[in-house]
Amino acid sequence: MQCPLCRSRPARRSCPAKGVQICSVCCGTLRQREIACPEGCPYLASAQAHPAAAVRRQQEQDTALAAVLTEGLNQQQVRLCTALLSVVAGFRSDALLRLVDDDLAEAAGALAATCETSGRGVIYEHRPQSLVAHRLYGEMKDLLGRMGLEGSRRLEADAALVLRRVEVSAREARTVTGLGPTACVEMFGRLLRAAGPDAAGAGSPSAAPEPPRPVLIRP
Repeated sequence: MQCPLCRSRPARRSCPAKGVQICSVCCGTLRQREIACPEGCPYLASAQAHPAAAVRRQQEQDTALAAVLTEGLNQQQVRLCTALLSVVAGFRSDALLRLVDDDLAEAAGALAATCETSGRGVIYEHRPQSLVAHRLYGEMKDLLGRMGLEGSRRLEADAALVLRRVEVSAREARTVTGLGPTACVEMFGRLLRAAGPDAAGAGSPSAAPEPPRPVLIRP
């Protein structure tokens, strides 16, 4: 009997999600992606208990990235970092406007510079050059506004610190992992999923006293 999914290999595994026999290759490659495996599936349990070497390497790389991102951060900064990851993971791109690590680094670096400048009492928006980076910049900036960071020098300093961590991670991801141009973007998505569905809403920074009125410089 042929596997009904690939129609090329013998079907030897009973798939509780599909209600049919499928091949081991489709079971392994489509699991939890195109096949919504129930918790009671023995093949899912086995894969989670004994992941393949490639999966283990990916998990180790993700763990190392998470450590670099959050090392030395306080609870408020970690919440901010998680919220920013949710923006990156939820960014809608397409074949023509695909978000890659270079765009992420450019957007995070530009927004960090904007926060740093504002923290010195000067309003000057550092805009990224690429269209995709500009869109991501806008979405992250909107997030900071909703979290009440704009206008608070202390919280803008936190945002700048976290954004610089994101920028460095995006610039170094390909070198560290040896993967493609979206290595960091994909890692951020996995880290957010691993943190759980409520991670991005874990909390927002508290309000700070109103700072002195900043100087306005027109770009």
